[in-house]
Amino acid sequence: MAGSTDASSAGWGRRVAYLGPDPGLYTWMTPTEALCLAGGLLDLPADETARRASRVLAWTGISLAAAAAPLSRGGAPLQQRTGLAAALIGDPEVLLLDEPLRALDEGERSRMLKLPDRRRTVLLASRHPASEAGHVEQVAYLRGGRVRLIAPIAALERAELPLSHRGIVALAEMEAALSVAPGAATA
Repeated sequence: MAGSTDASSAGWGRRVAYLGPDPGLYTWMTPTEALCLAGGLLDLPADETARRASRVLAWTGISLAAAAAPLSRGGAPLQQRTGLAAALIGDPEVLLLDEPLRALDEGERSRMLKLPDRRRTVLLASRHPASEAGHVEQVAYLRGGRVRLIAPIAALERAELPLSHRGIVALAEMEAALSVAPGAATA
């Protein structure tokens, strides 16, 4: 079998979470309803869902009044906060973030990207790498479905390259050139 279809608490449904640029929530729902739905999809007991929802609502800064009003009233910032809260309700080991919080101001976005629980692995995709400074420890570059580079931020600094798409591509090219032995044919 190519992948896991186990959505139980021991399966992938609880180990990996994703949040993209559109949180994918019904805007007629309240944040509380969205979190109850997320907990239910993960087969969490109602009391555990309520406990976790309370914790992630507080952490994301969603007030009790906002949590009881339709998401449409809070606009994109509330929807993105609720999306992050829903992604965190299962306490995932891996969190995939694809341009997740662009509707928030820079200070609040920075605070939200400092996710609780250091044991969590976070993969953050961004078209604007410079805006992720201070939030990432490593960069990766994928091209044509293949990983071309995984490097610490310090590698960019050592090569005097900026944290930008251009800088990351340049570092990938430099590392690829170093990995090719002299006289070896390249594909």
